[in-house]
Amino acid sequence: MQGMILGTILSAAITFSGAAEDLKGEINKDYPYLSDLYTYLHQNPEISLQEKQTSARIAKELRDIGFDVTENFGGYGLVGVMKNGDGPTVLVRADMDGLPVLEQTGLDIASKVTTVDDNGNTVPVMHACGHDVHMTSFVGAARRLVAMRDKWQGTLVMVGQPAEERVLGAVAMIDEGLFEKFPRPDYNVALHVNATMEAGTVGMVDGYALANVDSVDIAVKGIGGHGAYPHTTKDPIVLASHIVVALQTLVSRETSPLDAAVVTVGSIHAGTKHNIISDGAHLQITVRSYKDDVRENILTGIKRIARAQAISFGLPEEKMPVVTVGESTPATYNNPELTTRIFNSLTGKLGSDRVKKVSPVMGAEDFAHFGRVEPKIPSLMFWLGGVSAENVKLAGEGKKKLPSLHSPFFAPDREATLKGGVEAMTEAVLELLKT
Repeated sequence: MQGMILGTILSAAITFSGAAEDLKGEINKDYPYLSDLYTYLHQNPEISLQEKQTSARIAKELRDIGFDVTENFGGYGLVGVMKNGDGPTVLVRADMDGLPVLEQTGLDIASKVTTVDDNGNTVPVMHACGHDVHMTSFVGAARRLVAMRDKWQGTLVMVGQPAEERVLGAVAMIDEGLFEKFPRPDYNVALHVNATMEAGTVGMVDGYALANVDSVDIAVKGIGGHGAYPHTTKDPIVLASHIVVALQTLVSRETSPLDAAVVTVGSIHAGTKHNIISDGAHLQITVRSYKDDVRENILTGIKRIARAQAISFGLPEEKMPVVTVGESTPATYNNPELTTRIFNSLTGKLGSDRVKKVSPVMGAEDFAHFGRVEPKIPSLMFWLGGVSAENVKLAGEGKKKLPSLHSPFFAPDREATLKGGVEAMTEAVLELLKT
């Protein structure tokens, strides 16, 4: 009896291994097609809110393999739906926009694109955050899943999202009715290329994976005058300096040491000449956190501190600082149960050497919004390594500095990254829709 059980286990393992190898083989066969798609996307990036041609190309890719595709949804967003019998619904999301960055990778496929931005400025454009990797992996996984329809059952919703870099696209698609006009997912899944991990590896965080991020502006007001007669003025530069120092207490004295938070004043502008005391100053601040209550306390605290410092300087009510919260996105929270399920599945299929638990980061992703609709949808964003094994080794030895995401020098190890992205996303969806 024991021998029969062992034989059954071994047989299942052989079949399982064979299935994984079959998928890798099919991805290898499809790679020339995907490489061409990646080249097109890399050479033709479009900035946020201008993703017209990119969206049309991804829509065509999905339509050509049998998806029912809706375009121009929430801006240049697109939604592809494929029903394959009864079962769960899984949403797979890829972001599509590039950045106003001049590519300096030296690649033969380097972007030479320029465009005119919202302010009328001519700017260079580059996929410096790897959204070309995301889209190619997205299309590659869709192609594999269509070819493997006998292996899964349910509904697949493929979402090409615009304007991620402006943290506008997810909200626009949700507000237009993403979860009402299309099958509501039981799970949301996305990947993001990583600029420190080895190409083709996968990293996961359960719980908070990326941060709440808020851009805050403070217009500091003062009473200007001659630098020789400071007693007749209310100096906004001195006031702004006091505000900057006091803001540090929001993290050091008002946030638990066990909670992560960042308050950085990234820009301060005031004045025009040595001997003129200005009548205003402008602060630009980034606020980062994970927990919503920490976020709220910091944002409230910024307003409180700015006003209190102005009062202490004797400014009248009409001269109180004006605090404005601009671009914001909530923390990306990976559902622990979903994360554990996909982690265990991918570990079994890709191998423990390729699937790792990693630490959360203070970057932001508007994919977070997909998991915050009510009732909440279990969501997972995992990292996809994009760096060659050699460069990871050199960086670990302190012999090489790796360019970060958003760097003009960022260039993923193309083949290993794309193959790994297609394999990981395909296997993740198969786990959630398995028959």
